[in-house]
Formats: sequence, structure tokens, C-alpha cells
Amino acid sequence: MPDPFNDFNRQIMDEFHANAGKVGGRFQGADILILTSTGARTGKTRWNPLAYTRDGDRFVIVASKGGAPTSPDWHHNLVANPSGVIEVGTDVISVEASEAIGAERDRLYAQHAAKMPQFLKYAENAKRKIPVVILTRKN
Repeated sequence: MPDPFNDFNRQIMDEFHANAGKVGGRFQGADILILTSTGARTGKTRWNPLAYTRDGDRFVIVASKGGAPTSPDWHHNLVANPSGVIEVGTDVISVEASEAIGAERDRLYAQHAAKMPQFLKYAENAKRKIPVVILTRKN
């Protein structure tokens, strides 16, 4: 059975790869990366296109799932297996994921939402504290 969500993500990733990391449509102008993670239950490789912001040399992603009451699968995967790979433009970068907490989480979420205001609405709708994940380049 076709999965519309996975089909949508596949289209974004295909466009990303065809255009050196740039995508159009509703993501026109947004900073998008592709996260490669390992499935928490399955151990299978998973790919997700995600909006990101930067905090110095670190990449920041937000587990909003569009304001859903639960976190996205990629978040669960990174909690179980924090090593991953991201594609940013044409760069492929090995990263280690960690969850921001406290004042740092709040600062990074506000920074993310300042660039992409829809994340303010997601926070209202979610009725949960949306996790903020920091991706730090591995040496």
C-alpha cells in the first residue's frame, strides 16, 4: 500500500539531490537537511528531510511533527542511536545527536521559530514540550 508521507519525503529528497540541497514548493528558501539515522526497533537505515537552523557549528532540528501529540520516528531513532549522517547542500557530515534541555532548549526553539514562525503554532498545537535536537559534527 502506498504511503503518502514517505512518497512526499521521497519527492523532497529527490529534489534536494537534483538541486544541490535546494527545494521549492512550500519549502522554498528554507534550510533543509537530510538526516540518515538507524531505526530504533528495526535497525534499518532511515532518511528524513528536515528543516534546520544553525547554532554556531551545530545543526538544530526540532521534533515537532507538525504539532502532533507525539514525536516523529526520527527523534525516537536518534534517542536510541545518536550517531547519524546529515546531508547539507552537497556536504555529507557525520554527526552525534543530543537533546537540548532547559534554557538552551528554549533559546534554540525560539531561534528556530524566529526563522520559521510555523513552529510557534506547532508548539501551541502539540500540547507537549517539543524536543530540540542538536547535531554536532564528529571529528
